[in-house]
Amino acid sequence: MIGGSNMLRLSSKSQRKSVRISIGARLIEDAKALSINISRASESGIATAVAAENTRRWQEENREAIDSWNDYVRRNGLPLAKYRLF
Repeated sequence: MIGGSNMLRLSSKSQRKSVRISIGARLIEDAKALSINISRASESGIATAVAAENTRRWQEENREAIDSWNDYVRRNGLPLAKYRLF
């Protein structure tokens, strides 16, 4: 299920795991020069990628229902549209 801010919540220190990754030397130099916490920035980027992939997969799995609903709205308009104030 796709959650809101929970998808991007960073792990607490007790839940952290050390991993080995390769990152371009220039990017590391730039990050250090800007005092960017490389571990936290990496974790944030991975969390964003995970959330995006979960969203993509959910949309793919639910494509039929989404298309059906969009078709219904095209043919019939939005339910309760007459009550909209905008």
